[in-house]
Amino acid sequence: MKRRNFVHSTSLLGIGLSLPVGSLVSCKSSTALPHSKEYYDLIFNLLKSWCDGMIRVQIERPEVLRMNGFMKCPATETVHARLQDAVYPLFFMAKSTGDGKYLKAGINAFEWSDHNVSLPDGSWTNDLDPKSWNGTTVFGAIALAETLKYHSDLLNEERVYRWKERLGKAAEFVYQKFSTMQVTNINYGATNIYALYLIGKVLDEPKYIRRSKELAEEVKSCFTEPNTLLFGEIKPSIDKKSEKGLPGVDLGYNVEESLNGIVMYALESGDEQLLQILSKSLTTHLEFMLPDGGWDNSWGTRMFKWTYWGSRTCDGCQPAFGLMAKYNPAFSTAVIRNIELLKRCTANGLLHGGIHYQSHGIQPCIHHTFTHAKPLAFMLDHWEHFPKLNDKVSLPRVQADGVRYFEEIDTVLFARGQWRGTVTAYDAEYHPTKDVRQATGSSLSLLYHGKVGLICAASLAVYRQMEPLNMQDAPGEDIAFTPRIEAYQHGVWFTNLFDLKATFNWKDENGQIGITGNAVLKNEKRQSATGTASEFMLEYQCSESRIRIGLETKQELTTPTAFVLPILSPTGETVSQPDHRSIVIDKPEGIVRVFSNSSLKLRETEKERSFNMVPGAEALIIEACIERGNKAVELMIEVI
Repeated sequence: MKRRNFVHSTSLLGIGLSLPVGSLVSCKSSTALPHSKEYYDLIFNLLKSWCDGMIRVQIERPEVLRMNGFMKCPATETVHARLQDAVYPLFFMAKSTGDGKYLKAGINAFEWSDHNVSLPDGSWTNDLDPKSWNGTTVFGAIALAETLKYHSDLLNEERVYRWKERLGKAAEFVYQKFSTMQVTNINYGATNIYALYLIGKVLDEPKYIRRSKELAEEVKSCFTEPNTLLFGEIKPSIDKKSEKGLPGVDLGYNVEESLNGIVMYALESGDEQLLQILSKSLTTHLEFMLPDGGWDNSWGTRMFKWTYWGSRTCDGCQPAFGLMAKYNPAFSTAVIRNIELLKRCTANGLLHGGIHYQSHGIQPCIHHTFTHAKPLAFMLDHWEHFPKLNDKVSLPRVQADGVRYFEEIDTVLFARGQWRGTVTAYDAEYHPTKDVRQATGSSLSLLYHGKVGLICAASLAVYRQMEPLNMQDAPGEDIAFTPRIEAYQHGVWFTNLFDLKATFNWKDENGQIGITGNAVLKNEKRQSATGTASEFMLEYQCSESRIRIGLETKQELTTPTAFVLPILSPTGETVSQPDHRSIVIDKPEGIVRVFSNSSLKLRETEKERSFNMVPGAEALIIEACIERGNKAVELMIEVI
């Protein structure tokens, strides 16, 4: 191959870079379209802070191939090997700023991956074990293809040639491995639609484009009726149904990964039929975004990776919703609100996996940053092609009033005044043998108030690292955050959170929403409690002024039984108990008051607050016991 002559920055000599001295002296934000410069700068500055954060934890030891370019995770000793994902945002930042440190970091990250987790079949493994999962190659291939498509001018010809060869090997691997949607979770097949189309264009290989079109036709049948939710996040196959006949749907993976790939393909290829489906699907998914940009995945099949801003190892919702904003202007608002939330969860250049990581002293996993940096780089590289970004149109859940039921996931959203909530009896489990325990059992899986924000958010019933390499260790005692009924018999925990057969109905009359559920207390083996009341009626009432939670049984209670209400509250907020039946939490934006017709107590925890990795928050654990001689208890929640 004939080599061109390049002028190199002195500090970058010898590593094959072609960043000309003085060629890029100002950040790209200075040329942003005037009507959207505010939002360009918001995205650019967040991306730059993340790139700086990644460089801060990146190891530079050129003499040790196993170390040079590796990004050490502050939170865990786990080797997060998907560093190909980091290459694209680092290259974007190199071109935008003219600072060679980003280019050097991007090259080192790619070369680390190629030296340490690259296999002969063209794949990259997800960690150092050569037998580990290699399907994530599809994400690395997209990042490499985007890098070569938009920023190959920063490399010399030799490196461009070698990286294109490597991309070709990765493309052949995903071409063979994800030839149908049925191979594994739908996020892989869906993302491969765009991967093959993009790589086919970059490498001028028609067979990849043909396969992407075949997959796009197949995915059109993977949306539910009547609400057009994308399904397929379930094992052993994407078509598996629960005992209630419900498909496997996960909001986090859908909005942060799968829908991105499908949207980017549909727009690039001009598939109008698919674009119409996607417009409906995104509109439905957007109903689960909270007013502050958080995603309500309290019920999803893969909620074990839920963090309030999204899903821990996915990319982010920005490409799909941003590119499709011409179909629905509220999509633009979603992009802005979610980015603002990501910014609030960022510290020292790294994205933290929840809203209370910092207040509880939890270190961030580097994985969150290098995956979520990619879509921001994509947005900025395509800025002139994005519809005008603004937040003039309110999110659906801001405007909502009343009840919205989603039959495909047996979940209801309710809204009255400033209250927003979710009740779920969804029974589709991600894996039939892995003991995944997302919110179900007619539980109140999320509660939000416009004045003070998130008040309740579900966790796993029992925190388990379904994906040990992608989930952090739980700090301290594991206490579930899902509001629930619970009782203990001989040390065994019985709760409605294990009842997959629970049901509920609702009404909206005289200004008050009422949701009534029936659930059975069961242990983790799905066995019902015996010798004491196990069948309960749960009632959630919502008016403009308050939330009422009631539970009642017609059976005899011989075992102490309580309603447990975890209230999200970061360390530092003042908590008081004026009397034995009320607890007051003083938040910066207002006061949350919980009171009951029974005695309330705060469960003692190891630290000032309990912390749960799902969704990455702190809480106070409030208990209201059914008093002796009674068969019912009620609690009220007010915001003042």
